[in-house]
Amino acid sequence: MGIQHVLAMFGSTVLAALFFSGIGTIIFYVITGGKVPSYVGSSFGFIGVVVSATGYNYSPSAGYNEHTDVAAGGILICGIVYGLIGVIIFFVGHGWIEYIMPPVVTGSVVMTIGIHLSTSAFQNATQTSFDGWMAFTTIMLISLISIYAPGMLKRIPILIGMIIAYLINFGVGWSGAGPAIDYTEVYEASWFAAPKFVKPKFEGQAISIIVPVCVVLLAENLGHLKAVGAMAEKPLDKYLGRAILGDAIATIVSASGGGPGTTTYSENIGVMAVTQIFSTLIFLIAAIIAIILGFIQKFGAAIHTIPEGVFGGLSIILFGLITVSGARIWVENQVDFKDSRNMLVAGVPVVIGAAMQTTLKWGNFQLDGIGLPTYTAILLYQILRGWDSFRNLWNRRKTLFKKRDMTV
Repeated sequence: MGIQHVLAMFGSTVLAALFFSGIGTIIFYVITGGKVPSYVGSSFGFIGVVVSATGYNYSPSAGYNEHTDVAAGGILICGIVYGLIGVIIFFVGHGWIEYIMPPVVTGSVVMTIGIHLSTSAFQNATQTSFDGWMAFTTIMLISLISIYAPGMLKRIPILIGMIIAYLINFGVGWSGAGPAIDYTEVYEASWFAAPKFVKPKFEGQAISIIVPVCVVLLAENLGHLKAVGAMAEKPLDKYLGRAILGDAIATIVSASGGGPGTTTYSENIGVMAVTQIFSTLIFLIAAIIAIILGFIQKFGAAIHTIPEGVFGGLSIILFGLITVSGARIWVENQVDFKDSRNMLVAGVPVVIGAAMQTTLKWGNFQLDGIGLPTYTAILLYQILRGWDSFRNLWNRRKTLFKKRDMTV
């Protein structure tokens, strides 16, 4: 089970900091008291702002970002601000967050995350006709195993499905009927190497660009918490303060060594949706595995050999399940879609997230296809509620801070 969750997050983490993802997950596990099933790893939410803050121009031939230290400084401060929000929620409760981001908003954010990320998954799955067929094969294998496989195999459909799809791809390539898998990187990689750390550098402009991402992380974390709670049929809202604090400290620790900002992984929520296993111990095992693998360069190189079609097919399944989890939040909380305001709050951000594949810039501030829909959903909800929103806030002023997130 743990290996399956490690595989699910490889699309992001192998390219970032596998070592810090393991450390961050252990931190998250300890702070949440092992009550919230989540894997913590590098967040795509930081990519746009980091590129802007460091002036890095990506291209296939581009090398290492020489200003990683500047990015790390901004991410570290963002983690501190994010952690302060978690502390406030821990002591005064999460009612005010629920007011700002009710189910219609969080459902929209979760659905947006799934739909927006699915674009890259589809592109990976359809780079060539052969990739498209392998993606379809992977989707069918995982789906059939998750429903019809006997016993234990039914619990690990992603791992088994990926292995079978990989072997099929290898066999087709070996026979000459399709492109062969390139193992050059595996041969050239050394067996063991310690992670390289970078000392953070603090620059005001970079900090001002990166810190606002904490709002996106807050919405993401709340959405993930609700999605997992809905799937497990066990409300996890009372652990929001701890979850945010755990994620924030993981981000601070990662940035202190030059690693990326962290978040709870959407991909692993997709794994839980397939397996229906919500044990937090599995994530602790996955974290330990990730830390060990962070020192094994050949393993990281081997993961890079997973064909685009196979990984694309896996991603389509995971992001599809995340998208449906957003709708499930609406259903579980009985969101009234006869109300045109809810229709707008739910629909507009999702369409923006689905269509937006660039960043929106305003001076040093910029938002990507997850950040902009998140802010849109929050602001649109409050604006459309108008006077009713302020009157409701006044009437609920004593209850918004009544529930305390002090649960152990």
